[in-house]
Amino acid sequence: MADEKTVSIEHLLLEYVQRLAKFLDGRRAVIIHLSRLRPNNRRDHHIRIAANTFETLVKQFDGHLFLLTNADIVFICKGASVAALDEAVMRVRYLFSEDPLANDFDDDGPGRFASWYDIARQYDEFLAAVRTLHEEATKRQKRLQAITGQAGAELGTKPPLNPKSLAELIDSIQRADLSNVLRRQAVCALAAEGPPKPIFREIYVSIADLSAAIMPRYDLAGDRWLFHYLTQTLDKRVLTMLKRNDDKTTANAFSLNLNVSTLLSPIFLEFDASLRTGTRGAIVLELDKADIYSDLGAYLFARDFVKERGYRVCLDGVTELTLPFIDRERLGLDLVKIFWNPEMVGDGRAERAAAFRQSIERVGKARTILARCESESAIHLGQSLGVTLFQGRHIDRLLASADPDALRRMRIAGATAAPGAARM
Repeated sequence: MADEKTVSIEHLLLEYVQRLAKFLDGRRAVIIHLSRLRPNNRRDHHIRIAANTFETLVKQFDGHLFLLTNADIVFICKGASVAALDEAVMRVRYLFSEDPLANDFDDDGPGRFASWYDIARQYDEFLAAVRTLHEEATKRQKRLQAITGQAGAELGTKPPLNPKSLAELIDSIQRADLSNVLRRQAVCALAAEGPPKPIFREIYVSIADLSAAIMPRYDLAGDRWLFHYLTQTLDKRVLTMLKRNDDKTTANAFSLNLNVSTLLSPIFLEFDASLRTGTRGAIVLELDKADIYSDLGAYLFARDFVKERGYRVCLDGVTELTLPFIDRERLGLDLVKIFWNPEMVGDGRAERAAAFRQSIERVGKARTILARCESESAIHLGQSLGVTLFQGRHIDRLLASADPDALRRMRIAGATAAPGAARM
């Protein structure tokens, strides 16, 4: 096993290709060089959508998909025809049709966009290409460490998860009691006067506390791809805990922040089966906007399934900049959660405030939650825009002041930690 610093997706790819040396028959590979796209065309969500193109082939042809750190995609399979692979590559090419790279064709091949390999005949050539990818990734990592190493030490920053540390963390999570890092925070209706009225409570894992308890040396959210995989594991553990029905919070209305893939998994079906009749309508399922748009088809299927069962669906992680692009009704959403920040309409421009108000009215004032409210100014802003549902530390303080015993309970439960940390 390579040491912790050298373990990477490129290292795993190289190991896999080396093991293929004795199993070459019928295997083909393609490298899609998305690293050659213009920077604005190779953002995380672009790469995820491109990778999803190969999902069917992965299942049909014993496929293995590798998303490299430079944004390239390597797909290896057994038994797939050239036509099937070419169709998938053409769909990816179409996704980036506005980039010059996607229109680069050779007279007898796909040009700089993709490299093809019949592994049985071109194994040595393919292995050399994979070794080059691994060497380039190692060099990039060393340069990054050289640039950020001293600055990170001075600032006390932590390195992101790598595949080895993620595997260790998941193993610990599967054996650990997560009740100590499970938090609850109320979403409240707040009128112009009077105390906040809790509508439901969000149940979530405090990533900061999880990191401190199990893996304090790493920034768990530092690598977006590995963090997304981590959240899928956390989803399963939280649902397993809740389906035991030994958490008093679930006796009342609550919400869960889950991945779309989790809603289509066996563990969610087990959780659903454990619920008492009539309780699903009091449960809100919060889904991150990036997760929804990365595979809209999977979201629509999952949405129809859970809404037919009686759950409500909330879009999480919206900002004032992304809100105008959200069509709540077409997405079939019951609620939209917007993250407050001090600069939300901080420049005081009337036209900016008017546009924000218009976006909220289009979504529906009663369907909007203003979350991460850290101060009284956040509440004033929301109320000025017609919002009545709020969540955040300032709401926690208002609840505590209305009920002195609540402050003690909040401290015991760690409810003053900000939710939403379990999703990027």
